[in-house]
Amino acid sequence: MNNFKISQLSLRTRIFLSMIIVILIASILMASISIIQFKNEARDYHQERLDRKEFAIKEHINYVLSTTTYPLTPENLPLIFKDKIHELADIHNLEINIYSLDGKLLKSSKGSFTVDKIAPPIPKYILKLVQSSVEKRYVDIKNIDGVKNRSSYSQIKDDKFKPLGILNIPYVEDDGFYETELRQFLLRLSQVYSFMLIIAFALAYFLASYITKSLKTISDKINKTGLNQKNEKIVIEANSREINSLIAAYNKMVDKLEESASKLAQSEREQAWREMAKQVAHEIKNPLTPMRLTVQSFQRKFDANDPNLKQKLDDYSKTLIQQIDTMSSVASAFSNFASMPAQQNETLNVVEVVEFSLDIFNEDYIEFETEKEEIVSKIDRTQLVRIITNLVKNAIQAIPDTQETKKINVSVKEENNFVVIQVRDNGTGIEAENINQIFEPKFTTKTSGMGLGLGIIKNIIENYKGTITFETELGIGTVFTVTLPISNH
Repeated sequence: MNNFKISQLSLRTRIFLSMIIVILIASILMASISIIQFKNEARDYHQERLDRKEFAIKEHINYVLSTTTYPLTPENLPLIFKDKIHELADIHNLEINIYSLDGKLLKSSKGSFTVDKIAPPIPKYILKLVQSSVEKRYVDIKNIDGVKNRSSYSQIKDDKFKPLGILNIPYVEDDGFYETELRQFLLRLSQVYSFMLIIAFALAYFLASYITKSLKTISDKINKTGLNQKNEKIVIEANSREINSLIAAYNKMVDKLEESASKLAQSEREQAWREMAKQVAHEIKNPLTPMRLTVQSFQRKFDANDPNLKQKLDDYSKTLIQQIDTMSSVASAFSNFASMPAQQNETLNVVEVVEFSLDIFNEDYIEFETEKEEIVSKIDRTQLVRIITNLVKNAIQAIPDTQETKKINVSVKEENNFVVIQVRDNGTGIEAENINQIFEPKFTTKTSGMGLGLGIIKNIIENYKGTITFETELGIGTVFTVTLPISNH
C-alpha cells in the first residue's frame, strides 16, 4: 500500500484544503489567545485584589497599634489583637493570621486554630524571603486540589518602623466569573467560525474549480505531447492573464518542437557514433602507450650477455601481456560501462604491483616512495595496474615539455586499514571550469589526460568500496589520492 503524500493530491483539492485549514488555524489561534488573555486578566485581578486587601488591613492594623494601651512589643501582639483580629477579619472578609518574627503563630481569626494544640509555623524559606526583600513582603502561590491559593506575608512594624511580627493573609482565587465569561466567549466564537467554515467550504470549492478548469485542459494537452508525433495547440481563451501566458508558451513550444524534432534525432545519432568512436580510441590508446614504452626500454637496455636477461625478458613479457589483457577486457566489456572490466580479485602486495607498474615509464623524474615493503589487499592486478598507469600518464601529460624542472611522486602507505596511493605532479594544474567535470565520462581526448579514463578508473575504485579525490593549484600541480580497503587475510 502506497504511503499518502500531499504531492499526490490535485491542485483543486490542495486549494480547497488550504482555505479550510487557514480558517481552522485562525479559529484555534483566536481561541488560544482568548484563553490566555482571560487567564492573564484573572491572575492580574486576583493579585491586585490581594494587594488592595493587604494594604487596607495593614492600615487598619496600624490604627489599632496607634490606639492600643499596651506597649508595642512582639510579646504583646496576642493581647493587642485578642478581639480586634476577628473584627478585622469580618470587616475585610478575609482570614488574618499574625505570626512572631521567628514564624510561630500568635493570633488567628480562624476558629479552628483554637482547637489545635500546636499550629504550623511559617516555613523558614518564606521567613528568609520576607526578610531579604526590599518591601519586607512575599506572596506564596500554591495549587491545592486544582485551586490556586495565594498567601501574602509582610512585616508588622511599630511607629518607629521596628518589626513586631508577620502578617499573613491567605487568599483563595475564585475564577468562577472569568470561567463563565470565557465559556460564553468561546461559544460565540465557535458559532461565528462555524458559519465562516460553511462559507469557506463553498467559496473554496468554486474558486478551486474556477482556477483549475483551464489548467486541466493544459495538463491534458501536455500529457499528449510527444517528440515524434503531430502535437495539437491549445485554442481556449482563459480569464487569467497568467494562464493565457502559459497557453501561449505551450503553443510556441509546440511550434519549436515540431521544427527541431527531426534535426535533433539526426544530430543525436551522429553524435552517438562520434562519441563511441572517441571512447573506443581513448581506451585502446591507454594500454598502447605503456606497451610502446616497454618495447623501447627493452631495445635500449638489451644486452645478450646480461646474466639477468631471462628475468628481464619475463618482466617485459608480463608487462606486455597485462596491457594486452587490459585491451582485451576493454573490447569485450565495452558495451557495459558500469561493470567494465570484470573484476578478477586476487590477494597481492599492492606496493610491489605499484612499483612494477612504474617500470614501463622511461621518465627519470618519476619517484616512488613507500612506508612499508608489503601491504596486502584483495584486488584485480590488471585493474590496479590500469589505475596506476592511467594516473601516471595523466601526470606526465600535465607537465609541459618546456618546463625545466619536472617531478612526479608516487607514494603508497597504509592508513586506518586502507591503502592510500598518491600520484603528485608539478604540472600546470586543472582549470577551474574543468574541476567539477574531471571524473565525468567525456568522449574526448586531451593531452592533460582529462578524458574517459578517469571516469572509468573512478568506477573501478568505487566497485572496490574505495575513493579517488584530487587537489590542484594552477601553476603548482595536482595530487590524486586513491584509497582502497585492505582485506583481512
